[in-house]
Amino acid sequence: MYRLLLIDDDEALAGPLTQYLARFDLQLQAVTRPSAALARLAAERFDALILDGMLPEMDGFEFCKQLRASSEAWRDMPVLMLTARGDLTDRVVGLELGADDYLPKPFEPRELAARLQTILRRTRFVSAAAPSVVQPSSKLCFEGLEIDTARREVTCASGLVELTGTEYELLVMLAREPGKVFSRDDILNRLRGQEAELFTRAVDILVSRLRRKLEPLAALKTLRNAGYCFALPSK
Repeated sequence: MYRLLLIDDDEALAGPLTQYLARFDLQLQAVTRPSAALARLAAERFDALILDGMLPEMDGFEFCKQLRASSEAWRDMPVLMLTARGDLTDRVVGLELGADDYLPKPFEPRELAARLQTILRRTRFVSAAAPSVVQPSSKLCFEGLEIDTARREVTCASGLVELTGTEYELLVMLAREPGKVFSRDDILNRLRGQEAELFTRAVDILVSRLRRKLEPLAALKTLRNAGYCFALPSK
């Protein structure tokens, strides 16, 4: 059974949602404030967070940003943002800050359960595939760039490159198949495990941010009306 932590100031939501998710072997605990969430994360193990966008103390976007920047063990925990702020800009911002998925309110509980199962299944697969020790084969080496997939670290001539979880996933996906062209929908479906719907613009934003962080390397190539590919030669 997976253990989930809900951070939402709507106290009436926790009870019905706890009962419903239990049908899918998802055990839900709930808090109403970010400070309480941090205390629970420090004291207990959780497999994923469900994070509201509008919270007291700080909003969910800021909480997600601080979570991903933390040095604690839970920094890579899957995050599903669940919020009434459902316009495209807010969804893109949530994904850029490191959320793994985004579901606007009002929502269908069955869709929430399906999305949680998807991100948990993807996390379990990555964990099972990760080597227990660092091996040379865990590194993707190119001219001017090295990606250590065991440590999830990216380095270039100027040193360590700080990436969000989504930026890192995008880079690794492209770098594993240099020269292969991925359409925007291909990228979103691979990263999110769901249909792209209105989120194809999110890929352009992610690629733009990743390009800036990798400058002056011309690592990502745009093919007009086709998509993107990784362009650095291997060492």
